[in-house]
Amino acid sequence: QVQVVESGGGLVQAGGSLRLSCAASGTTGIVYTMGWYRQAPGKQRELVATWSIGGNTNYAESVKGRFTVSRYNGRNTVFLQMNSLKPEDTAMYYCYVKHGRAAYVTSDYWGQGTQVTVSS
Repeated sequence: QVQVVESGGGLVQAGGSLRLSCAASGTTGIVYTMGWYRQAPGKQRELVATWSIGGNTNYAESVKGRFTVSRYNGRNTVFLQMNSLKPEDTAMYYCYVKHGRAAYVTSDYWGQGTQVTVSS
């Protein structure tokens, strides 16, 4: 069973930086995508940034130029470097992993979430 664990959230002032980490274990197949989603109170969960096999990255428009997603080379670990944080970035951040034995047979896994709070 794949397990996903995040770390690195916290409280930061607007304009500051945080780095989130996510590690996936129990991966007996292929990790196709790892990345981050977030959910603010009263809002739907939304994509923040993802890394996909082959090195492709995808970002929400609201974080482009401020956030960077990267994968630790050769490991099932992904980072989210968040710079120039804004109060509207405040949310619970969830790590996401798409894993399976083949591209057409995958499952989605989620971490428990790590809170990011940006004060104005």
